[in-house]
Amino acid sequence: MFRSLVFFLSIVLGSCLNFCFAGEISKRPNVLFIVSDDLNTLLGCYGDPLAQTPNIDRIASRGVRFERAYCTFPLCGPSRNSFLTGLYPNSTGILANAQIFRQSIPQQVSMPQAFRQAGYFVTRIGKLFHYHVPKSVGTDGHDDAASWEVELNPVGVDRLEEEPHIFSIRPGQFGGTLSWYASPQPDAEHTDGMLARDAAWILERCGNDRSRPFFLAIGFFRPHTPYVAPKDPYFNWYPASSMRVVENVQQDQSDLPAPALGSYKKEQDKLTDALRREALQAYYASISFMDAQVGHVLDALEKNRLTDNTIIVFTSDHGYHTGEHGLWQKQSLFEESARVPLLLVVPNVSTPGTVSTTPVSQIDLFPTLADLCDIETPENIQGQNLAPILAETSKPGRGWALTQVVRRQGKNQQTFFGYSLRTPRWRFTEWDEGQRGRELYDHESDPQELTNLAGSNKHAETVAKLSTMLRKAVLSTMPASGKIPAVNGSKWIPLLVP
Repeated sequence: MFRSLVFFLSIVLGSCLNFCFAGEISKRPNVLFIVSDDLNTLLGCYGDPLAQTPNIDRIASRGVRFERAYCTFPLCGPSRNSFLTGLYPNSTGILANAQIFRQSIPQQVSMPQAFRQAGYFVTRIGKLFHYHVPKSVGTDGHDDAASWEVELNPVGVDRLEEEPHIFSIRPGQFGGTLSWYASPQPDAEHTDGMLARDAAWILERCGNDRSRPFFLAIGFFRPHTPYVAPKDPYFNWYPASSMRVVENVQQDQSDLPAPALGSYKKEQDKLTDALRREALQAYYASISFMDAQVGHVLDALEKNRLTDNTIIVFTSDHGYHTGEHGLWQKQSLFEESARVPLLLVVPNVSTPGTVSTTPVSQIDLFPTLADLCDIETPENIQGQNLAPILAETSKPGRGWALTQVVRRQGKNQQTFFGYSLRTPRWRFTEWDEGQRGRELYDHESDPQELTNLAGSNKHAETVAKLSTMLRKAVLSTMPASGKIPAVNGSKWIPLLVP
């Protein structure tokens, strides 16, 4: 009898403590920050007719979908260092992979670090800063120790067992080249499945102990190459025969300056239409597999009664080509490469199922989350606060987004920049301050960016206006010194197994 009474009282006391903790943190919302790798907007919530992404769509239905969201640099390392510090790549100095901002601006406080300093329980699961994928899966990658209280690096069969079976257009090469495999193994045996399981474990801990708000960052590896996902059901959802192949590529490329196609890889000359269809099938399958893991995380959030006090962010590090303009993968300044999915759910602020069409940048995430969670930020962060747009999606905000890349051309591999400005109507791009070409696309009449209007006399005034606007925007990306910080130290590749 006595033991039964003690047991009953312990349950009641635990419930009361959970209620008290929940009340204690109600003014400090939790943050669930989900980043996919190499994901474009081939998603149901962005209108793609083929994509089966019910869980990402679920996030969109609960908050604000940003129709025109853009990365600062369409390459994993520079992009991630940028949005995790709230600084443009010209201010982090990170313009390539295999580097971390501590090598260039070591005293800078990152976004997750700022949350740690404010008392949040900050956890990273998977890829947030740069990793070499797949080689660094299972390690910390090029990570920042000060940014996280807990780091989890699960590794599944996709890295440990299945690489010998992966098809690649460059045999034995996977991360930077088109490669794929329809795996016979179930979701739970893959790295992303393990990430979702670890996330559920962390959320259970956070649900049981509400004495601190949490910032949980989850970095899924799919759909980054190699496109490895369970054959059943994901590959089966997308028959290769139904995959589209981009046509009239040579005609499309005829009015482009050479740097616009600088991300093309010679190895892709091996692609036949049949291989293009297989690659797209595998990309879609990887997206749907990743989406299913997002669903497990959302279910855990709900199971632990954390939904009502948790901000949800879903995005990718950059966009991705699947044949448009004759390009695959990333590092171009076209819409497919620069544009990212961006979904934000903010309890008591955002309206479920709404859409913002003004151009925004991932550089805006740090100031936005800091404002919503009452977090002190470094004085030098460069983005805008999206909170007013979250509350009223018709607000224009800054009204533009800027994306940059690095190009190397000529015998001496001379380095120069390309910058692209996206406004509600136009995409305007300059290569080497216009010396190596310009591009202008009217998204009202040409959303696929097939006709370059930069050389048209009819649009000379628009070009001049946007050129001035772009150069002013570029100046705003620089640090106070006016010089891009130098990176100290060499690149390296963390490995779990050879």
